[in-house]
Amino acid sequence: MGARAVYSRLFNTLLRRTSADVYGNNVYRSFSTDVAAANNQTLLDNMKRELLHLDVTSQIGSCMPLAAMRIGTIIHNIEVNPGQGGKLVRAAGTCAKILKDPRSRYCLIKLPSGDEKLIDSRCRATIGTVSNPSHGARKLRKAGQSRWLGRRPVVRGVAMNPVDHPHGGGEGKSKSSGNHGRLSQTPWGKPCKGGYKTGRLKRKTSSA
Repeated sequence: MGARAVYSRLFNTLLRRTSADVYGNNVYRSFSTDVAAANNQTLLDNMKRELLHLDVTSQIGSCMPLAAMRIGTIIHNIEVNPGQGGKLVRAAGTCAKILKDPRSRYCLIKLPSGDEKLIDSRCRATIGTVSNPSHGARKLRKAGQSRWLGRRPVVRGVAMNPVDHPHGGGEGKSKSSGNHGRLSQTPWGKPCKGGYKTGRLKRKTSSA
């Protein structure tokens, strides 16, 4: 009985210590959770307060109608018709600028080419400039690199034979191939300068 009592007393002591440790850990964990929850609530309040005073039109990458922007905004990926999707200013490193207050029906935009275009204010655009502005200044290391990009060689018609191109043959750099005054033509014999009528010929009505 004496040994059993000693073991029972030792077991009860260990049990009390374990429960005390667990309770203490729970208190500590609940305290840390409360502090974390308070910090999260403070962070959320700060974010909401900042969003109330934030100017959305100054955020790069925001997509919105032109009517919601202001004069001088730099934009890209512009729609031509509302809901059609971006059609203008999509090349690498390009951007456009709003020149007229877009609150009216049409918005005046200056394109990268320097032209000014009126676009419906309901059309959407993205704020900012397209990335990779150095794309146009890139130099190809060798001729094979252009083939990697899918570009095939361009051969002049005057350097071909008469069976290959209407400009081929003749003496020297001549497009006439023996016929003087011949106009520039496509490889299929159609004129490529000055326009070419492809519609049906109108019948002349005789007035009798």
